[in-house]
Amino acid sequence: MHKILLVEDNEMNRDMLTRRLQRHGFSVCCACDGAEGVAMAATEMPDLILMDVALGAMDGWEATHLIKARPTTASIPIIALTAHALASDRAKSVEVGCSDFDTKPVDLQRLLGKIRALLPNREQKSAVA
Repeated sequence: MHKILLVEDNEMNRDMLTRRLQRHGFSVCCACDGAEGVAMAATEMPDLILMDVALGAMDGWEATHLIKARPTTASIPIIALTAHALASDRAKSVEVGCSDFDTKPVDLQRLLGKIRALLPNREQKSAVA
């Protein structure tokens, strides 16, 4: 079972997305803010991270940058989640090291496609290493 770390400050969004991902066979752990997300990336070592970008004191961009800067967590794929579908947000997600970008409200089938596209690549890399 693949483990996903969901970094989301909105309790309703966190609960709804956790339940939907679990119904699709994923194990989900949650962080409520950027700092907790950075810490949990290191302790939980998830297969993938869903990172809200609007998180408060430490936004998702900074949290992603810190996760990607650590050798132990740098290879974890991160999908940025934002309510803004601006080209600048997409560019920023690539700049900080996100593997993909998706908008809120979440279209679950589209997000699942992005998650599944990233997970096999991670498995192949670890099988080769």
